[in-house]
Amino acid sequence: MVVLPLAGLLQRAPWSSLATDLRAHEALAALRLSLETSLGALALSVVFGVPLAWVLARRRFPGRSLVRALVTLPMVLPPVVGGIALLYAFGRRGFAGRILYDLTGWRLVFNTTGAIVAEAFVAMPFLIVTAEAAFRSMDRSAEEAAATLGARPAYRFRRVTLPAVAPALAAGAALTWARALGEFGATITFAGNTAGKTQTAPLLVYLDIESGHDATALALSLVLLGVSLAVLVGLRDRWVGNP
Repeated sequence: MVVLPLAGLLQRAPWSSLATDLRAHEALAALRLSLETSLGALALSVVFGVPLAWVLARRRFPGRSLVRALVTLPMVLPPVVGGIALLYAFGRRGFAGRILYDLTGWRLVFNTTGAIVAEAFVAMPFLIVTAEAAFRSMDRSAEEAAATLGARPAYRFRRVTLPAVAPALAAGAALTWARALGEFGATITFAGNTAGKTQTAPLLVYLDIESGHDATALALSLVLLGVSLAVLVGLRDRWVGNP
């Protein structure tokens, strides 16, 4: 179930022309855009996800379980449904998108920024889950010692808490980036599939397969497979421990 599809991909891969296929203009543009949007999505996830994870781990408030369920919902929500939800929220006629456009003239839909938002929407829960678990399980004695010495909350968070959970945050960030890099459904629904603007590598793979350009699609698929495999192998010990 797992090995045979990967074997089929490797068997059909155009190994002799792989470098040439990856140097094609549309492939390079899609890979470059994928890198830019996935890093942008990672930045958004860190800015919004880490503080939210800390609140969920350290603060009790009414509806916390509901908030936790809502922020992790994109992990199980069909990506196309997520794209539709983003469209009706941040689209030109969406309730938030209309206000944003009237105030600033910015449009999030069908542009590169929209691709970043779509990828962050789908990938951010992976960082939140990892960061919340780290904040919840860390030894808080160092924080308490810093508090007794007069350290302010912001200073304690920056100099004590973050260094203590940094390895877990790095693992969550890597997983979040890999998920954003491979995002397809929400991106094509909310941002579209415009070459050089919103056409990331997964979207180009789909377009090339549909149009019969299998060589480029397979070459890009191998790149995405290699990145995903590298991230998972690198994070394995953190998830299951050393054998």
